[in-house]
Amino acid sequence: MILAFDIGNQHINFGVFDRDVLRASWRISTRVEGTPDEYAVLLNTLLRRSDSAYKFAGGVLASSVPPMIPTFVELCQAQFGWTPLVVGAGVKTGIHIRVDYPQSVGADRVVDAAAVKHLYGGPACVVDFGTATTFDAVSAEGDYLGGAIAPGIDISAEALFTRTAQLPRVELQRPPSVIGRNTVHAMQSGLIFGYTSLVEGMIQRFRAELGPTMKVIATGGLAETIAQETNAIQIIAPWLTLDGLRVIWEMNQKK
Repeated sequence: MILAFDIGNQHINFGVFDRDVLRASWRISTRVEGTPDEYAVLLNTLLRRSDSAYKFAGGVLASSVPPMIPTFVELCQAQFGWTPLVVGAGVKTGIHIRVDYPQSVGADRVVDAAAVKHLYGGPACVVDFGTATTFDAVSAEGDYLGGAIAPGIDISAEALFTRTAQLPRVELQRPPSVIGRNTVHAMQSGLIFGYTSLVEGMIQRFRAELGPTMKVIATGGLAETIAQETNAIQIIAPWLTLDGLRVIWEMNQKK
């Protein structure tokens, strides 16, 4: 078994893999100020609640928050006696990064591309509903071609609340109709249906460049919410990054 960590700006996803099967997974809030001991207590609590005894051969992590990497390396060393594989320079991913500045591509986007290449094949567009809403292009050969980055839905909702005098903070859920009859429903319409149209438009543009056989895979916290509003998304893979981490772990164990 291995332990995988997907560390994002807002959430950290943990996953326990037994070979290629995800046995357990959790999502917690990211706290940059959290110590290795604090995260260890939380992790051990989650592992105990799963009613299973885990013995890990090792672990792997990808982080969009560089200061969190040493925290989780120290956690794994202290709790399990091994150092996790950190996705970055020098780690085999099986992905050719065909952009102007490969070193600028986030580890999570490379990991997602690795998962898509091995699980679904290309060409593909990966839509990740995270802190930012990202669109990543994977070629038919499995190369990472680049993508697009838009503000995340949560960021946009928070901006409406903090940057205006009279708009409230709203729950991100489907309103009764596109035309809102009150302020809350009007904001929900703009956020949910507006982002759905954004996604549909970007997918159409990606397909024009990648070809008609392009698959569309959605991941991230709000993937299911948006997927319910459109037929443009074909596959919902909430734990896509964890799957990619497992693929990369196995690749780096081969001699």
